Amino acid sequence: MVVRAADPEFARQFGLSADEIRGSGLLGLLRTSVPARLREQFAALSSGRRRRFTERVTGRDGNGHTFSAEITVTAVGRPSGEVAGLLVLLRRTGEAQRPEKDHEPVLSGGPVLSALDAQVLEGVASGESTVQLASRLYLSRQGIEYRVGQMLRRFDAPNRPALVARAHALGMFAVGQWPPRVLPERVK
Repeated sequence: MVVRAADPEFARQFGLSADEIRGSGLLGLLRTSVPARLREQFAALSSGRRRRFTERVTGRDGNGHTFSAEITVTAVGRPSGEVAGLLVLLRRTGEAQRPEKDHEPVLSGGPVLSALDAQVLEGVASGESTVQLASRLYLSRQGIEYRVGQMLRRFDAPNRPALVARAHALGMFAVGQWPPRVLPERVK
């Protein structure tokens, strides 16, 4: 996953020239909340199992500021069907932010939830059943299942435990707090 060629604007996002970025490892330039998933996506493209993917990432510009972006990566094939390379498009989705400390990890943007969805996610994370959540939030069981289903799709999770794990990996919850609480900046 080495950058062989880059548009000057792509390189400028990282504070580099097109010549300077050439030879850089792409995964070293980008960060994501689930690094293994990003590596798997690239492996699927390289092997031909997949043609393209889009993922939210963060990067650092030349001043050390962190920016949020969305990358779309498309496999470029030869006439024989063999993968010749990968085309990476980067679209910034947020303003650059200065990290508080250089050695601290930078959290990706992550989703913002409605107040009700945040309460449902907190209940799922604390182990409440659908019936318990419905009773506490004055919703029907179907209403809870609908909201959980929407979040499963939004977080790309196959089940409730994976939803909670994914939300935790995205930094949605306050650290060291029980019962789990979604951070206020993640609620609209």
